[in-house]
Amino acid sequence: MRILLVEDDPMIGAAVSVALKDAAYAVDWVKDGASASQVLEQGEHQAVLLDLGLPRRGGLEVLRRLRQTGNAVPVLIVTARDGVEERIKGLDFGADDYLVKPFDVNELLARLRAIIRRQGGQAAPVLGNGRVSLDPASHEARCGDVVALLSAREFALLQALLLRPGAILARAELEERIYGWNEEVESNAVDFLIHGVRKKLGASVIKNVRGAGWMVEKTP
Repeated sequence: MRILLVEDDPMIGAAVSVALKDAAYAVDWVKDGASASQVLEQGEHQAVLLDLGLPRRGGLEVLRRLRQTGNAVPVLIVTARDGVEERIKGLDFGADDYLVKPFDVNELLARLRAIIRRQGGQAAPVLGNGRVSLDPASHEARCGDVVALLSAREFALLQALLLRPGAILARAELEERIYGWNEEVESNAVDFLIHGVRKKLGASVIKNVRGAGWMVEKTP
């Protein structure tokens, strides 16, 4: 899962980046609003953590322009502005949630999981296709009677597939959701992760579609 962090405070940005990576997210970090708008035009991210007090372009303007283009990517505002009017304005401009600094990292991660879940049409906290289930809070996966704890990147890969059961994701699409800008990706990295998930949960959990990519089946 690829997250865009828009935060100009170096200490907060570094701390949030580490927390997100520890929670199995791929993180790209920009430090001003103009850069955020430029990056968001590319549509590479599955969620945005957006500060409001940004140089070069304020967070609310970034959000306004984003929604004017029809981009529905989930946005969680994370800011020190705690006034009711600011919160109302942020939500009315199209934010999915609003978190005031200082905050607990676990709450940030829980709110992020919630907005991503809603964006994917999932109401339940556990992702699944009727055969395989994945708990984003614990990184535990279950297939039948088999329960396994996945590594951060194994989790990220299976999460990307379970958010779109029945859809074939190519290698480049999976790499985009697992790795950030500055992370080196080896040519067989996706194959290695798929092998790890299959070894833990069973060979039939992830289907290979020759020449196209991989998928998890969509079951009734």
